Amino acid sequence: MKIRDIIKSEGRTVFTIGEGDTVHQAVRSLVDHNIGALPVVDTAGKPAGIISERDILRLCSRDDFASALGSPVSEVMTRELVIAFPQDPVEYVMNVMTERHIRHVPIMEGGDLVGLVSIGDLVKAKGDESQAEARFLRDYLNT
Repeated sequence: MKIRDIIKSEGRTVFTIGEGDTVHQAVRSLVDHNIGALPVVDTAGKPAGIISERDILRLCSRDDFASALGSPVSEVMTRELVIAFPQDPVEYVMNVMTERHIRHVPIMEGGDLVGLVSIGDLVKAKGDESQAEARFLRDYLNT
């Protein structure tokens, strides 16, 4: 199974946030969309980083909560993006996420952001695939 299969089956919009937007706006977007991370885009719409719940918690643990919410996303986001491509195998991306201790990976194609997958998306896809294989083998053995 490839990452493109997950993106195709999910059929969802990738929510993003701008570098100059505030942490409060990021929190609002995360809550409104029930997601755990937002790719951060520059003024040209290209990925510049990612902001996750963890990034926000780190900020709030070291700063006054009220002032932290007014901080620009660019001061909080993770700049070192770990990305994947639609043609990457799910197992490979899962291993990278596990090794790097990250839960969200932007999917890039031709320089454009085409998706965002979470570790939960990948685990669900692998579980579905395993169930389908098990059903196929049961059916095969029972014929």
